[in-house]
Amino acid sequence: MLRPLAALVAALALAPAAFARPEAARPQVQLGVFGNLERIQALTGQQTRVGHVIVGWGQDTFAQIWPTLGPVPMLGFNTVRDGSEAISPLAIARGQGDAFLLQLSSSARALGRPVYIRPLGEMNGHWNPYSAFNENGTRRGADHATAAFRKAFARIYLLMHGGPSVDEDLHGLGLPPVAGDVPENPNVEVVWNPQGFGSPDVPGNRAQAYYPGDRFVDVVGDDLYDIGGKAEWAANDRLYRAHTTKPYAIAEWGLWGIDDPAFVKRMGGWAKTHRRVILLAWFESRAGSIFDLANKPASRAAYRRYITPLG
Repeated sequence: MLRPLAALVAALALAPAAFARPEAARPQVQLGVFGNLERIQALTGQQTRVGHVIVGWGQDTFAQIWPTLGPVPMLGFNTVRDGSEAISPLAIARGQGDAFLLQLSSSARALGRPVYIRPLGEMNGHWNPYSAFNENGTRRGADHATAAFRKAFARIYLLMHGGPSVDEDLHGLGLPPVAGDVPENPNVEVVWNPQGFGSPDVPGNRAQAYYPGDRFVDVVGDDLYDIGGKAEWAANDRLYRAHTTKPYAIAEWGLWGIDDPAFVKRMGGWAKTHRRVILLAWFESRAGSIFDLANKPASRAAYRRYITPLG
């Protein structure tokens, strides 16, 4: 799967139009949402390109999910099933989750159009079972170590993209092969999406500790929330600067139960001045949630003024 730089540049130039790309002219930012696409359009007037959903491990109802997600679906998944951890990062790396991953890969390929796959988001957050750390800063063991996560993510990337070199690339990582061929999918983009800061914020739990390497990441993402009037902008900036060759997405952003138009305005300005930003996906549009813009009139007006025109 490793491609020379010239080939990579050519591939980006020929990428489907639905995938925004940072080029000489400022690209249009794709606007997305977690939740109902029609409702966010009614609230903000935005033209939603990306519908976002997160499924649990083994939840393979993809055929029912894709039609709800608009022109460019973004499907995230975690390792939870029935409220408990279904599989560890080390087990994923060793191929024990291939059945689910191959189902997802096949379904995404059958769409025949661009799709974002967002595996194991916020991996440096202790609330996720695939994180390497507990809330108190203790490590969860070898099956959850950052080294295991990096190999798990690389395996996921290879299975999502497919192609004739999957087993060769897995062998190069010291990982077992896939049972059978994985047809290539030229329409998939894999999003690596930590938080800008670790929780717990200890050296071993920072975002870069989970990074599998440039060859196994298409888009770098961050989640940025305004909680009590505070958002981790500095951490977001560090993450953006750390990956200068990658398109950048704010895969989740929102207002945690407050009406703060200044945050919305800042996000619009930040996206306009950071040329590699390709996606802003609001969380969320569910009526009555703490993130609902319907009960945040000042922020809703700011969204219409500063965010909607971006897309």
